Amino acid sequence: MASTHHQIGESEHHEGPAGTRWIWLVFWLLLAITGIEVALGIIKPGILMKSFIGTTYLNILFILLTLVKAYYIVAYFMHLKFERKGMIYTIVLPMVILIPYLLFIVLTEGFYINNMLQ
Repeated sequence: MASTHHQIGESEHHEGPAGTRWIWLVFWLLLAITGIEVALGIIKPGILMKSFIGTTYLNILFILLTLVKAYYIVAYFMHLKFERKGMIYTIVLPMVILIPYLLFIVLTEGFYINNMLQ
Protein backbone atom coordinates (compact mmCIF):
# COMPACT_ATOMS: atom_id res chain seq x y z
CA MET A 1 0.00 0.00 0.00
CA ALA A 2 1.19 3.43 -0.83
CA SER A 3 1.54 6.01 1.86
CA THR A 4 -1.21 8.64 1.81
CA HIS A 5 0.71 11.28 3.68
CA HIS A 6 0.00 14.67 2.27
CA GLN A 7 2.43 17.45 2.73
CA ILE A 8 0.62 20.64 3.53
CA GLY A 9 1.66 23.53 1.35
CA GLU A 10 1.96 27.07 2.56
CA SER A 11 -1.39 28.04 1.00
CA GLU A 12 -3.29 25.28 2.83
CA HIS A 13 -2.43 26.37 6.36
CA HIS A 14 -5.26 27.51 8.53
CA GLU A 15 -5.20 31.22 9.02
CA GLY A 16 -4.08 32.21 12.47
CA PRO A 17 -5.58 34.82 14.77
CA ALA A 18 -4.34 37.62 12.51
CA GLY A 19 -6.43 36.21 9.66
CA THR A 20 -9.59 36.28 11.76
CA ARG A 21 -8.98 39.71 13.29
CA TRP A 22 -11.38 41.45 10.90
CA ILE A 23 -14.23 39.10 11.75
CA TRP A 24 -13.82 39.84 15.45
CA LEU A 25 -13.76 43.58 14.78
CA VAL A 26 -17.01 43.31 12.83
CA PHE A 27 -18.49 41.08 15.54
CA TRP A 28 -17.70 43.58 18.29
CA LEU A 29 -19.03 46.45 16.18
CA LEU A 30 -22.31 44.59 15.57
CA LEU A 31 -22.52 43.70 19.25
CA ALA A 32 -22.02 47.35 20.25
CA ILE A 33 -24.70 48.55 17.82
CA THR A 34 -27.11 45.89 19.07
CA GLY A 35 -26.35 46.89 22.67
CA ILE A 36 -27.13 50.52 21.86
CA GLU A 37 -30.41 49.50 20.24
CA VAL A 38 -31.42 47.36 23.21
CA ALA A 39 -30.45 50.06 25.71
CA LEU A 40 -32.45 52.70 23.82
CA GLY A 41 -35.38 50.32 23.59
CA ILE A 42 -35.32 49.68 27.35
CA ILE A 43 -34.71 53.18 28.70
CA LYS A 44 -36.56 55.12 25.95
CA PRO A 45 -34.79 58.45 26.50
CA GLY A 46 -37.14 60.87 28.22
CA ILE A 47 -36.13 63.84 26.09
CA LEU A 48 -37.08 62.02 22.92
CA MET A 49 -40.28 60.50 24.29
CA LYS A 50 -42.04 63.76 25.25
CA SER A 51 -43.66 64.20 21.87
CA PHE A 52 -44.61 62.35 18.72
CA ILE A 53 -41.69 64.02 16.95
CA GLY A 54 -39.35 62.60 19.60
CA THR A 55 -40.56 59.07 18.97
CA THR A 56 -40.13 59.66 15.26
CA TYR A 57 -36.48 60.56 15.85
CA LEU A 58 -36.05 57.45 17.96
CA ASN A 59 -37.59 55.31 15.22
CA ILE A 60 -35.31 56.90 12.62
CA LEU A 61 -32.31 56.16 14.85
CA PHE A 62 -33.39 52.51 15.14
CA ILE A 63 -33.79 52.25 11.38
CA LEU A 64 -30.37 53.80 10.75
CA LEU A 65 -28.65 51.51 13.26
CA THR A 66 -30.38 48.50 11.70
CA LEU A 67 -29.24 49.56 8.23
CA VAL A 68 -25.64 49.88 9.48
CA LYS A 69 -25.86 46.37 10.91
CA ALA A 70 -27.34 45.06 7.66
CA TYR A 71 -24.48 46.64 5.70
CA TYR A 72 -21.80 44.99 7.81
CA ILE A 73 -23.53 41.61 7.72
CA VAL A 74 -23.94 41.68 3.95
CA ALA A 75 -20.54 43.23 3.23
CA TYR A 76 -18.37 41.07 5.45
CA PHE A 77 -20.21 37.89 6.41
CA MET A 78 -21.80 37.41 2.99
CA HIS A 79 -18.55 38.62 1.32
CA LEU A 80 -20.34 41.10 -0.93
CA LYS A 81 -17.76 43.80 -0.24
CA PHE A 82 -15.13 41.73 -2.00
CA GLU A 83 -17.12 41.19 -5.21
CA ARG A 84 -16.94 43.17 -8.43
CA LYS A 85 -19.05 46.31 -8.73
CA GLY A 86 -21.39 44.72 -11.29
CA MET A 87 -22.22 41.87 -8.93
CA ILE A 88 -22.80 44.28 -6.05
CA TYR A 89 -25.17 46.38 -8.15
CA THR A 90 -26.99 43.26 -9.36
CA ILE A 91 -27.76 42.29 -5.78
CA VAL A 92 -28.22 45.69 -4.13
CA LEU A 93 -30.17 47.70 -6.74
CA PRO A 94 -33.22 45.41 -6.87
CA MET A 95 -33.44 45.64 -3.07
CA VAL A 96 -33.08 49.42 -3.13
CA ILE A 97 -35.91 49.61 -5.68
CA LEU A 98 -38.20 46.82 -4.43
CA ILE A 99 -38.21 47.44 -0.68
CA PRO A 100 -39.47 51.07 -0.84
CA TYR A 101 -42.02 50.05 -3.48
CA LEU A 102 -43.30 47.18 -1.33
CA LEU A 103 -43.43 49.46 1.73
CA PHE A 104 -45.45 51.96 -0.30
CA ILE A 105 -47.91 49.22 -1.30
CA VAL A 106 -48.26 47.91 2.26
CA LEU A 107 -48.80 51.39 3.72
CA THR A 108 -51.28 52.36 1.00
CA GLU A 109 -53.30 49.18 1.50
CA GLY A 110 -53.13 49.60 5.28
CA PHE A 111 -54.49 53.15 5.14
CA TYR A 112 -57.19 52.04 2.70
CA ILE A 113 -58.33 49.18 4.93
CA ASN A 114 -58.18 51.41 8.01
CA ASN A 115 -60.40 54.00 6.31
CA MET A 116 -62.83 51.33 5.13
CA LEU A 117 -63.28 49.99 8.70
CA GLN A 118 -64.12 53.41 10.17
